[in-house]
Amino acid sequence: MSADRSFDDLLAEGEAVPTAGWDFSWFEGRATEERPSWGYAGIAAERIAAADSVLDIQTGGAEVFAGALSRAGARSGRIPATVWATEGYPPNVALARERLELFRGEVVQVAEDAPLPFAGERFHLALSRHPQSTDWAEVARVLHSGGTFLTQQVAAGSNRELYEFFLGPQPDDENTSRSLENLVAGARAAGLRVVDALHESTKVEFFDVAAVVYFLRKVLWTVPDFTVERYRDRLAAVHTRIQATGSFVSHSERALIEARRP
Repeated sequence: MSADRSFDDLLAEGEAVPTAGWDFSWFEGRATEERPSWGYAGIAAERIAAADSVLDIQTGGAEVFAGALSRAGARSGRIPATVWATEGYPPNVALARERLELFRGEVVQVAEDAPLPFAGERFHLALSRHPQSTDWAEVARVLHSGGTFLTQQVAAGSNRELYEFFLGPQPDDENTSRSLENLVAGARAAGLRVVDALHESTKVEFFDVAAVVYFLRKVLWTVPDFTVERYRDRLAAVHTRIQATGSFVSHSERALIEARRP
């Protein structure tokens, strides 16, 4: 769709797209990402339908959480009596409050690395999709005995092809805290019983450089110091590759952990 667009025009477009929330609909026709086979949102809806109280940790704009609540309501004819979410980024907090109002949900602004602002054993179910970090002990603390934590994590090495294109080769053991083995170990160290642990690598494909710019602005931890000005030369190389081959291909790494507090 952008073969006749200039490199500078595409850069400007990628820089102009608002980054608040986790709505990725702008990428339609410009980038694709395969989804893990397990279907996180569907599993979350099943767990919500059986819960009386639920917390979504680092909810973003609550796009996925609200969708799971809606599916749970359609499935069971009810929603949990207690619905809470946490989020650290102020523009996302406003979006999340708007989306969760329909479900009588509350959103509290709290930094990603801060303790959860809830009493112990408050929730039957905790969810977290693509958190920046996970404090397993805090999750265990706020769960009732027998409560469930369901999380889909961005696993170690996610989009390595993309970030190494910009940053150069990175250590093979970088970010090992996000390996499936270490995620499971973190859950168990907090006293949680892991009942499911899955990992998949899924294809990501960018069809123009504007999509790459927007992705790197939105998913900040991929290339932490990214700006268009700083990486203009590498973006030009991405543009050239896409023109020559039709796309830039990378692979996301995803892990699903379901754990229960004894």
